[in-house]
Amino acid sequence: MNKQQCKLVALVVAVALASGGGGYWLARQGQTEHTASPAATAADATGGKVLYWYDPMMPNQHFDKPGKSPFMDMQLIPKYADEGGEATGVKIDPRVAQNLGIRLVTVESETLTEAVDAVATIGFNEREVAVVQARSAGFVQRVYARAPGDVVPAGAPIADLLVPEWAGAQQEYLAMRNTGDKALANAARERLRLTGMPESLISRVKQTGTLHPIVTISTPLGGVIQELDVRSGMTVSMGMTLARVNGLGSVWLEAAVPEAQAGRVRTGQPLVAQLTAYPGETFKGKVIAVLPQTSADSRTLRVRIELPNRDGRLKPGMFAQVRLEAGTDKPVIMVPTEAIIRTGTRSVVLLAGDGGRFQPVEVQLGQEAGGKSVVLNGLAAGQKVVASGQFLIDSEASLKGVLARMAEGSAVSAASSMPSNDKTAGLNQASGKVEAIKPGEITLSHGPVASLGWGAMTMTFKLAKPELAAGLKPGDNVSFGFSQQDSDFVVQQLGKSGGTP
Repeated sequence: MNKQQCKLVALVVAVALASGGGGYWLARQGQTEHTASPAATAADATGGKVLYWYDPMMPNQHFDKPGKSPFMDMQLIPKYADEGGEATGVKIDPRVAQNLGIRLVTVESETLTEAVDAVATIGFNEREVAVVQARSAGFVQRVYARAPGDVVPAGAPIADLLVPEWAGAQQEYLAMRNTGDKALANAARERLRLTGMPESLISRVKQTGTLHPIVTISTPLGGVIQELDVRSGMTVSMGMTLARVNGLGSVWLEAAVPEAQAGRVRTGQPLVAQLTAYPGETFKGKVIAVLPQTSADSRTLRVRIELPNRDGRLKPGMFAQVRLEAGTDKPVIMVPTEAIIRTGTRSVVLLAGDGGRFQPVEVQLGQEAGGKSVVLNGLAAGQKVVASGQFLIDSEASLKGVLARMAEGSAVSAASSMPSNDKTAGLNQASGKVEAIKPGEITLSHGPVASLGWGAMTMTFKLAKPELAAGLKPGDNVSFGFSQQDSDFVVQQLGKSGGTP
């Protein structure tokens, strides 16, 4: 090997040594950086997207980069986008769930239909009423054989009246007509009309040319005589009521609808009625009015229904059962009512996830129909919820037990690792947005609560002190700490924050 070749070999060896040493240094430096930032190591290992870093003792405070917590002597922990885990619910082996008889149902979007049943009584149609009055003062010459409660046809005579004023006016009219003066005759005839004389009687006077001072008072409407205040020989004055007749062509049903179902009844709604007097027979009608007052004693709303009564079989006072087909035209989210767990302060369903996981979700309920309840908020069509066996998931057989047992592990762990002099000891920390404020309570749309294993939801909290909500208004982002007292969740700490819940 000549001198030139030796120099070339030495140069190659030097480059190799430098490369190896540099690689070893880079590897050590990278290892040092990863050791200093466990969050970065976790991010690289999982390959997931980190949303933010947080201190498990102060989960409501978010940081945009890893490092040491400003609150505790510990490293920040990353929160991944795909992180859920068992902290948000409880996991049960599918085989165990099958043995326990846990049944799942799919949340559906459908049109609400339900029949509203009510009791009713038949009454007179108060719009078919005829009041028979005396058009002028006179004397009762005769009363026909009528009595209250009699059913009479239209045009039936009630009484004969002698009207002296009409006799004088008729005599004057006949005298003016015999003079041949057409203008005077027309004026005299007009005077007959002004005294209240019916047109039929005026025509009879004109045709016969004789006086007719006695007029027969008849009913213009067929039906039942409700009142009869005329007797032979009595004197009547102008405008005096002689009789009151109620028609029977149609009748009213006065139905008592429970207050909880009153919102499903509307004017014009068709219905079917069954009467005790005619078993097996149905009568069709429609709602003509929903009366504006609710009975304070029975908590029922009066609904007026009109039924045709052409054959007169429906008699006032009869008892009836009414069924109205009520519902909504737009599809709504519905779940079986048996799937809902009511705690007294809120309603919850157990939402089934993948891998046998179950998570409690608070829902806002609407009306019930046919064993199903309308869900106004909290669920979407296509999700699966536990319909039976949900209490087997919780050994306490109550929602309070479900939440407490799901959160027991994380709550105890957080309490044991928190310094005893920390004011947040024993409180569940969360962040959210103010939705509404009322005396003694506040409604918040909050994010996940790690200490209880809750997901994001909207719920109402009690306030430990009214001044905690001072200066807050709907739309403000807040951080808060709360505790559970019996069946209520009470906010102990509350303050504005600049973050997003």
